[in-house]
Amino acid sequence: MEQIRKLPIGIQTFDKLREGGFLYVDKTAMIYQIASTSTPYFLSRPRRFGKSLLLSTFEAYFQGRKDLFQGLAIEQLEKEWEEYPVLHLDLNARKYETAADLTAMLNQYLEKWELLYGQEKKDRSPEERFAYVIERACTLTGKQVVVLIDEYDKPLLQAVLDENLLDEYRKILKAFYGVLKSADRYLRFVFLTGVTKFAQVSVFS
Repeated sequence: MEQIRKLPIGIQTFDKLREGGFLYVDKTAMIYQIASTSTPYFLSRPRRFGKSLLLSTFEAYFQGRKDLFQGLAIEQLEKEWEEYPVLHLDLNARKYETAADLTAMLNQYLEKWELLYGQEKKDRSPEERFAYVIERACTLTGKQVVVLIDEYDKPLLQAVLDENLLDEYRKILKAFYGVLKSADRYLRFVFLTGVTKFAQVSVFS
């Protein structure tokens, strides 16, 4: 008799889902296709629709975690299982009441990445530090960088009724995300999730 597998209610990390033996609908063939065809991608889907889990799956894949994909479609498709430096930014985990809150969240991630790839620019602006971390990660590892951003528009959504604060958030994020365009040579894969159309946020060229 086949064992009934547990439903992954509330689980948003791929490694926990797989290691815990939870039910998983295999989407890894599509993940392989996306990861193999181009560099920048954007996904916008409704809230609570598995975006964070998808990013976690990409993270495990680009970290070369072959052990987590045993028995899934991608195991037969991927032959190399290379490990890339992954910069995973999750903007969903904080309440943004001031511009300082947003800068503090960016700094939190930048400090973590700088411990791995170099702190020479730690006194510069967030966008300068981000650009430096991407370049250094590529130089030190010899591999292009994977950037995953979950809920790229969360600060903007929280300030939608405060035009002044919204404008401050736009300026910060426009400079920060603008790094992705100028750092193209160092990037292997870029994937962002959110719930707002690009044209409505005015932070991307």
